[in-house]
Amino acid sequence: MADAVIVVALLLVAVSATTAVTVRDPVRQALVLAVLGVVLAVLFTVVQAPDVALSQLAVGSALTPLLLLLTVRKVKRRGRKPKEGRRR
Repeated sequence: MADAVIVVALLLVAVSATTAVTVRDPVRQALVLAVLGVVLAVLFTVVQAPDVALSQLAVGSALTPLLLLLTVRKVKRRGRKPKEGRRR
C-alpha cells in the first residue's frame, strides 16, 4: 500500500514538474510551481520526512511563487510607457 502511494506521489511530481517547464506564461508558471511545491511536500510526508515537508511547504509552495509573482508584476510595470498627453 505504501509503495503505491509513493508511486502516485512520484507520478504527480513528474507531471507537475513537466507542466511547470512547458507553461510559457510566467504567472501560470508561478502557480504551477506552487502546486509542485505542495506535491513535493506530500511526497516528503509519505516518505516520512516531515521536517523537509514543512520546509518545502513554506518555501517551495508559498515563498518562491510569491517572489516570482511580485517580480513579474514589477517587470511588467516598468515595461509600460507613460501615455502621451498625460502629465505626472
